[in-house]
Amino acid sequence: MTKLVECVPNFSEGRDQKVIDAIAESIKQVNNVKLLSVEPDKDYNRCVVTFVGNPDSVREAAFQSTKTAAGLIDMTKHKGEHPRLGATDVVPFIPISGVSMQDCVRLANEFGKRVADELHIPMYLYEEAARIPERQNLSNIRKGEYEGLAEKLKDPAWRPDYGAPDFNSKSGATVTGARVFLIAYNVNLTTNNKDLAHEIALRIRESGRNIKDSSGKSVKVPGSLKSVKAMGVMLERFDIAQVSINLTNFNVTPPHVAFEEVKREAQKLGLNVTGSEVVGLIPKEALVIAGKFYVGNVPNVKEEQYIARAVEVLGLSQLERFDPKKKIIEYMI
Repeated sequence: MTKLVECVPNFSEGRDQKVIDAIAESIKQVNNVKLLSVEPDKDYNRCVVTFVGNPDSVREAAFQSTKTAAGLIDMTKHKGEHPRLGATDVVPFIPISGVSMQDCVRLANEFGKRVADELHIPMYLYEEAARIPERQNLSNIRKGEYEGLAEKLKDPAWRPDYGAPDFNSKSGATVTGARVFLIAYNVNLTTNNKDLAHEIALRIRESGRNIKDSSGKSVKVPGSLKSVKAMGVMLERFDIAQVSINLTNFNVTPPHVAFEEVKREAQKLGLNVTGSEVVGLIPKEALVIAGKFYVGNVPNVKEEQYIARAVEVLGLSQLERFDPKKKIIEYMI
């Protein structure tokens, strides 16, 4: 079986096309790596890049793109809707075929050490590569974001996994690790009120929210969906708010289940859902099962018909055209 690893680095630049092109080119220059997608977002001021290849080549492409970002992105000038810690914000390694999760943990460690040693960027390990339980969750590491990083590095509890606890004002810090396939999935609302979108996010995300009980003690109230992370964001160019979702295990909560749950919660607040979008790539199975849900028990339906129905009902082309040939990972590899 061919050894294949996916890497989906997120860079803190979604507006300067020259910077985005340079990052993409640094990946293309590495042998035995295939660049699958480059998706910048001007409101998030962030670019999600996806590439695959053999383990060593993917690790090299991750380093070269991080090096390029470090040279071209200045975090002291960065503003955007999406939480971020550094110029190269997060670099996950995902096993696709012929490799184990532990193989990807090893890649994350090797990548993290090299970036810290050569680029002097503090590195944190998350998800399956985390050495400390509190660092498994990316949002814990990002808490305080870039603006709070200088103080965070002074705390011994937040000493980087690789590199000195020195604040790199230009590049910030980077998080790397190994994880299962994640679907970045955003649902669009008929409002430009970010707070309402975040209220829906609090209701559906697995971590839920903290509330005070009758004695004044903080109590965690979980959300309605498992394997879901979510927050409310604003898309200025479309003048709409989104529920921005990470589906960390689509076999537990697939996109159509998240879509329907957001719709229910939106209606409780007097809102409607107008569509959704996939950032990066999506496994074919996720759209097929969504299509089967919406088509129902109809005989002789072809796979592409299920996919087309899912794209239609989920409104995946509302903001930008959803092309299955360019968005489904199996069609791209």
